[in-house]
Amino acid sequence: MAQNIPEIYGSLVFNDKIMRSKLPKDMYKALKKTIENGSHLELDVANSVAVAMKEWAIENGATHYTHWFQPMTNVTAEKHDSFISPTGDGQVIMDFSGKELVKGEPDASSFPSGGLRATFEARGYTAWDPTSPAFIKDGTLYIPTAFCSYSGEALDKKTPLLRSMDTLNKEAVNILHILGNKEVKHVSTTVGPEQEYFLVDKDLYNKRKDLVFCGRTLLGAPAPKGQEMEDHYFGTLAPKVSAYMHDLDVELWKLGIPAKTKHNEVAPAQHELAPVFDTTNVAVDHNQLTMEIMKKVADKHGLVCLLHEKPFEGINGSGKHNNWSMSTDTGVNLLDPGKTPAENIQFLVFLMAVIKAVDEYADVLRISVASAGNDHRLGANEAPPAVVSVFLGDELTEIMKSIENDTYFTSHGAVQMDIGAKVLPHFVKDNTDRNRTSPFAFTGNKFEFRMLGSAASVANPNIILNTAVAEALRQFAQELSGVPAEEMEHAVHELIKRAIRKHKRVIFNGNGYTDEWIEEAEKRGLYNLKSTPDALPMWIDEKNIKLFTDHKIFTKEEIFSRYEIWLENYSKTINIEANTMAEMVQKDLLPSVMTYTEKIAAAASAKKAVVADISTACEASLISKLTALEEKMASGVEKLKADTATALATEDPLENAKAYQSVVLEDMEELRKAADAAEVLIPDALLPYPTYGKLLFSI
Repeated sequence: MAQNIPEIYGSLVFNDKIMRSKLPKDMYKALKKTIENGSHLELDVANSVAVAMKEWAIENGATHYTHWFQPMTNVTAEKHDSFISPTGDGQVIMDFSGKELVKGEPDASSFPSGGLRATFEARGYTAWDPTSPAFIKDGTLYIPTAFCSYSGEALDKKTPLLRSMDTLNKEAVNILHILGNKEVKHVSTTVGPEQEYFLVDKDLYNKRKDLVFCGRTLLGAPAPKGQEMEDHYFGTLAPKVSAYMHDLDVELWKLGIPAKTKHNEVAPAQHELAPVFDTTNVAVDHNQLTMEIMKKVADKHGLVCLLHEKPFEGINGSGKHNNWSMSTDTGVNLLDPGKTPAENIQFLVFLMAVIKAVDEYADVLRISVASAGNDHRLGANEAPPAVVSVFLGDELTEIMKSIENDTYFTSHGAVQMDIGAKVLPHFVKDNTDRNRTSPFAFTGNKFEFRMLGSAASVANPNIILNTAVAEALRQFAQELSGVPAEEMEHAVHELIKRAIRKHKRVIFNGNGYTDEWIEEAEKRGLYNLKSTPDALPMWIDEKNIKLFTDHKIFTKEEIFSRYEIWLENYSKTINIEANTMAEMVQKDLLPSVMTYTEKIAAAASAKKAVVADISTACEASLISKLTALEEKMASGVEKLKADTATALATEDPLENAKAYQSVVLEDMEELRKAADAAEVLIPDALLPYPTYGKLLFSI
């Protein structure tokens, strides 16, 4: 059915157009001032907004409201309250106050706190984020909020994100003023997160305990066909997938989420959705919503949307590309080189600040994408390696070299592409190629941070990016402060030259998948933090604690709480996987092996009963193979269970995570080898779960 897209777009969002029509002029102006300048919101304004918001929500079918927040769980949280207020005569009115809008009190005791508070200290607060629009979903008004404890510690991802946006704004505006760009009053960071995902048949999904409990398959032999033909990437959309994508777009557009691009990805059953960029906190909210809506729409189509980083062994997993940039309130993208990047002082200062930030804080950037699921992807010839490096492309790299060596840069100018067929139009070639092996690539007017896992919140990487770049800009401003205007160009040139010499080790334009690069990175002194337990201890390194406390992004206590939460989350994830795998093998696969072995033995006996001297070598060979695998699985399950129990009993959080990483995961890998070898020998009708072939090629 045809949709009037401009009419439905944002129809469920309390956006600027609705605010302007619903609010008195003075209240609208006061709210806009809060949104644009970060000024304090007065209670009378909050009351006026609450009334307008309630009226609009009720007009659109809402009966409840919720303070929607992002605790340290990788998913969102919500508690729904109705608008009803009893009048005392057996009737109710629909009421919503400014106090209810700006503050909520969810129970905080059952959310991860990393030791910040005791379980009996239950009170927590949610505070309205007026810069992220409220919206209606499933008959409820959703109010985006930050979440903190009774004593004010951040228990969520939005609070430090907003803090990081504030600090980057402050430092960016300051250095722009030093450079002579006095008209800029505000700098926003912007993000456009691309989202990869898998779609599988719901009935098949429900027959896989590993998918239900873990989001990924723990067992499964490869299908006869995988991604080797490279025919799925950008291929024709299957009708069921196309219908799903259409409905998904419509639901996202209603919520004001600018879904733009959709296509098939590399692996069979894998797809991608990409939005237009938005202000960072809004983009983070939108991405959380997108992941939720993707699952709900899939359910309506008899599908399940898998957001795990590695749902299937042997084919590509799913990532999320974080396209990050900075824009001024005067409409300038600070990472746009313009026509002559070599002469664009402002661009080069901000470009160099990002390079410096990535080099100095590569360890925390790696931590920002660390998870048990993402460890399966990074460095696996489908995603960037665990080594963080920056891709600039040939032209910008040459500019950097010319500045470093005080040589004249000769631009090659715009190159017109001629691809040989006269009927095809000519077009200008970009000045950078795309490097899909680079973790952090400059792509024309933004940086694409490509290490994120598909299920992760994009808050953490942007908290790190904003803060690290703010620190680099702060240091640059210190160096340039007090330099006379007529000497500024020379001073900036010298500053950039020093910075290039110090940080050029992080620039790498080649193939990040090669062993040679890993060796070269080690020589350059770059981090190679291969797993989450390898990476996380760097979070509490002194230089990183100083960064976040100096800029008031986290208190020291908040830093240590996140360290504990992330370690605990890693260990719990693998513990669930280990228990699921043990149950699947012991209760499902081993009985299937035994059943099939009995059938073969019965068949062999039946043959012998008819023809006494007939050969049963084939049956005997198969029984021998199955029995050997059966014994391997039985002993493997017992070892896995014992090692999991030992890991679980390890009290120190880091040692606990290391035990799961170095022992339990290895047990799972060995057990899987035997299980997958047995699966290949058993007829599909006797297998206890659908095969990879059915899961990947059923839609």
